[in-house]
This record gives sequence, structure tokens and C-alpha cells, in this order.
Amino acid sequence: MGAVHTSRSPATANHEIIPGRSAHVTTPRELTEAIRAARAQQRDGTWQRDYALRAGVEGTIRQATHTTGLRRARYRGLAKTHLDHTTSAAALNLIRLNAWWNGHPLDRVNHSHLARLQLRLAA
Repeated sequence: MGAVHTSRSPATANHEIIPGRSAHVTTPRELTEAIRAARAQQRDGTWQRDYALRAGVEGTIRQATHTTGLRRARYRGLAKTHLDHTTSAAALNLIRLNAWWNGHPLDRVNHSHLARLQLRLAA
């Protein structure tokens, strides 16, 4: 039979066990008030106009990251990375120009894996 070692006293609170935890806890009331304030701000016309600009840029960023793989740099060094970004931007412009010339809309819809499979089977 082994002896039970009680060299440490049991911790009385979580902050004694896990160092670095924040003591601030958001209550449901504070969270609800913050959500209400954010929604009230979103009804404002200037916020909607600013967000419309952001939504257009986010579509471009999504197309650039998915088409040309700009999420990670392929090269080390600022000069090579800059060249990669510049050629990727030119390629993106050519892709968009080709789509415009041929009358193809830019793909702005994300399809799930199941929907893509269904589209392949239907074709």
C-alpha cells in the first residue's frame, strides 16, 4: 500500500491554479448592452456606407488569397515578397478582366462541399 502525499494544500480558487487568468468576467447584462449599442450604431447611415466599402475590399482579399495563395509568403526577403505580391495583383487583374470580357460574373458565392458534389453530379 502506498502512502498518500499531502505536501500541497488544495487550491481554493481557480486563479490559484491557473496563473495569468483575467479577473474580469463579462456579465450577461453588460454583454446584452454592448450588443444593443453595436446594433444601434449599425443602423446609422454613415456606418452602413463605411461597411459597404469594407465589404467590397473583403471580397477582393478573399479572391486574392484563394486564387493566388497570398496568405503565406513564398519567399524570404522584402524584395522577393513585394515582387510576388505585385505579380499576384497583376494576375488577379487579368482574371477579373477575362471574366468581364467573357461575361462571367465573379464567383462570390461559397458553396459547401455537399453542394459542390451535387453540382458535379448534375453536370
